[in-house]
Amino acid sequence: MNRKIGIYGSAVNSISVICFALSMLAGFDFGSYLSSMFIALSFVLMVCSYAGLADNTVKAAGYVSVAFASIYATIILLVYFAQLTTVRLGELTCQVSELLDFQRCGLMFNYDLLGYGLMSLATFFAGLTIMARTKADKWLKCLLMIHGVFFISCLVVPMLGVFRADNPAWIGVAVLEFWCLYFCPVGILSFVHFSGCGK
Repeated sequence: MNRKIGIYGSAVNSISVICFALSMLAGFDFGSYLSSMFIALSFVLMVCSYAGLADNTVKAAGYVSVAFASIYATIILLVYFAQLTTVRLGELTCQVSELLDFQRCGLMFNYDLLGYGLMSLATFFAGLTIMARTKADKWLKCLLMIHGVFFISCLVVPMLGVFRADNPAWIGVAVLEFWCLYFCPVGILSFVHFSGCGK
């Protein structure tokens, strides 16, 4: 069962990342918000599978990864559910909109970056659970652990006020497309990893 959950989670994650990338390119906010929610949900499945299949010597790293992934998913689901409901359907005052509307680079945007910072920590610790025996697993372990470096930028950037609502939109899209190009192989290699477990 651990293996199957990992296979399904990584498949959904890969598809969700691709949908997110396409939605960003098309300027389809509803699609990017919805696919972000599925990235979060499927990521939890992946990380739990890494922890469940981990060798006893690295179980603690797996549990730490699950903890960070759970916090990440909670934040992301709150942020994007608010965008798809309250922000999209409500008639918000200007001040409330400044806080809740993701596009205004306010509170919800900063929470989003915090969430992705925690996702980065989760990938780092998930990487520690992999006993790389194949070339694909070595690449996966490397990508997961290097992704952990994004924690620093995700934590510091909101404090510096780098992203503002008046910045050109293409900058944010370019950053997110780069992330998609980086993270899509993680989902694909995770699928390969879980498919090969126990064989």
